[in-house]
Amino acid sequence: MRKSDIFLVGLAGGSASGKTTFIRKLSEVFGSDMVCVITQDNYYKGLSEQLRDENGMVNFDHPTGIDFSRIKKDIRKLLKGETVKIVEYTFNNPKIFPKEIVYNPAPIVLIEGLFVYADKALNKMYDYRLYIDADDDVTLDRRLKRDTKERGMTHKEVMYQWEKHVQPAYAEFLKPHKSSADYIIKNNKDFNTCLDNVITKFKEVIAEQEGK
Repeated sequence: MRKSDIFLVGLAGGSASGKTTFIRKLSEVFGSDMVCVITQDNYYKGLSEQLRDENGMVNFDHPTGIDFSRIKKDIRKLLKGETVKIVEYTFNNPKIFPKEIVYNPAPIVLIEGLFVYADKALNKMYDYRLYIDADDDVTLDRRLKRDTKERGMTHKEVMYQWEKHVQPAYAEFLKPHKSSADYIIKNNKDFNTCLDNVITKFKEVIAEQEGK
C-alpha cells in the first residue's frame, strides 16, 4: 500500500468526551484491515520523564509526556506500507503485563488521543481532523464516575486532577484546535448521528481507495 492510498485521520477530544466509545463503535463497522487505530496513550514517555506539578504529582494530562517523535516515525512507516510493532503502555501498573501491539497499513489510519493535534508537524500530516466535543459539566460527571468506580480514586483525587491538570491542558493544548477540525462530533447525550456521518465518510474514502 502506497502513501497515496492511505487516508490519515486524527481524532481528538477532552477527557471523558467519548473517544474510546466512539472508536469501539467504529471498530464494530470497520475491521483493522480497513481502519488502523493508533492510540496516543501507548506513546507516553517513561514515568521519570513525566511532568510533575508543584505538589510532585505526575501530570499525564500534558503533551510533553507524549513521545511525538516516535509517533511520527511509526506513522511514516505505515504510510510507506510497513508494519509497526510497539509495546503497550501500562502506566506502570504492576497488575498489567504489557502486550505487543501490531499496526498494519490500511486504507484509513486513525490516531486518537488528547493531544494528537498538539504537535505541529504531526498535525500537518492529517488528511482529515475529527474533534469530539462535550460540555464541561458532562465530561466532569463522566470522569468522576469512571475514575471512582474503575480506577479506585477518591472524589478528592479526581477533582485535584481535573482542576490542576485536565482543565488547564484542555484549554491550552486541545480546545484551540476545535475550530480547525473538519468535523465536530457533539457528545453530550449520544453521538449516533455523528457516528453515522463519520461511517459514511470512511466508506466513501475506502471505496475511492479500492477504485484506484
